[in-house]
Amino acid sequence: MSDEEHHFDHKADAGASKTFPQQAGTIRKNGYVVIKGRPCKVVEVSTSKTGKHGHAKCHFVAIDIFNGKKLEDIVPSSHNCDVPEVTRTDYQLIDVSEDGFVSLLTDSGDTKDDLRLPTDEQLLSTIKDGFAEGKDLILTVMHAMGEEQICAVKDIGKN
Repeated sequence: MSDEEHHFDHKADAGASKTFPQQAGTIRKNGYVVIKGRPCKVVEVSTSKTGKHGHAKCHFVAIDIFNGKKLEDIVPSSHNCDVPEVTRTDYQLIDVSEDGFVSLLTDSGDTKDDLRLPTDEQLLSTIKDGFAEGKDLILTVMHAMGEEQICAVKDIGKN
């Protein structure tokens, strides 16, 4: 036996990928695709005919789901593209802090305090006004590739 001490890092990851491969020719409008390392929602797909080099090409026009920037990419239709694993989760709003963060109640009864208020003016005013009026609000949070952002709000009535 060895006299050495072993120190292990406890920041383990289950190894679940943030993306999965999908053939470019099967990606459709309103689907998701990774362009330039960003998760995007496809708004337009056009496919060119097979050229002299033998591949039909897919031209994707997509909008970054977190910052709203328009991105484009051209990929041979037979090649694989990365598709982000996108999930949406609903949380109940508990508090809106002065520094721009929200406190949310998870399904397990814990609080989630690491989310900023959205930058979208309409969504921001709906959340702030509803909270000021004492309404019960449910916030929908979109998660993809290690990022998360509030993307929708629902009013479920007064307290």
